[in-house]
Amino acid sequence: MHKTTFKISKMDCPSEEQLIRMKLDDLTNISSLDFDITGRKLTVFHSGGYDQIFQRLDDLKFDTSLSDSIPVESFVQSSTTGKERKLLWQVLVINFLFFMLEISTGFIANSMGLVADSLDMLADSIVYGLALFAVGGTMALKKNIAKAAGYFQLILAVLGLAEVIRRFIGIEPVPAFQTMIVISFLALTGNAVSLFLLQKSKSKEAHMQASMIFTSNDVIVNLGVIIAGGFVFLTNSKYPDLVIGMIVFFIVGKGAFKILKLSV
Repeated sequence: MHKTTFKISKMDCPSEEQLIRMKLDDLTNISSLDFDITGRKLTVFHSGGYDQIFQRLDDLKFDTSLSDSIPVESFVQSSTTGKERKLLWQVLVINFLFFMLEISTGFIANSMGLVADSLDMLADSIVYGLALFAVGGTMALKKNIAKAAGYFQLILAVLGLAEVIRRFIGIEPVPAFQTMIVISFLALTGNAVSLFLLQKSKSKEAHMQASMIFTSNDVIVNLGVIIAGGFVFLTNSKYPDLVIGMIVFFIVGKGAFKILKLSV
């Protein structure tokens, strides 16, 4: 048995943990995975070499490097499958509810920033859903599900970017900055709760550190929409909202390619 630790520089969100879990799911030589999102580290207990594990991680383009690999006598594997599935369901529901809230209020407030942020929440829901529904399925089924989900997310991102471009060119009313700020703050709270639940499951101490929140891409996106709302108020212009919308749609598109990597 070996204990190998990888540094994964671009792993700063719980949904990326699920992508990594799915990517390594069919490797029979892996006994346990231990994630440290705050430290951007993954510790793998496995038999044999780590080359195949490293190759799978490298395929995700999360900037993976080897920290160390040492032989160990044994390890104690805790049975937490039921608890993990419950937590995944909780964060899936939270993300999906905020997707519904943001996309509806985004159109009402004429805010592409909120609409884009809603798709970012939907993207996380897709990842958590994949992690839940792909469990126990064949590798072919998992790849097909990941491919369908990835293309669906990519189509939404492209349509969103096209709408942002249309609004840049056309004459559009100024978004309701109050709605942008309030709803994004609620979404930020939802992301913080999701992150807390997931990190709480890692340790019996169950304390959430501030660094865990502010290294999350999702929270940064929420803050970006709040800031854009402030600039809409100060400038009485649609452009801050469109700029943050374009940035977030680009992030959603990148997330789609990450999911598609699971299907190859």
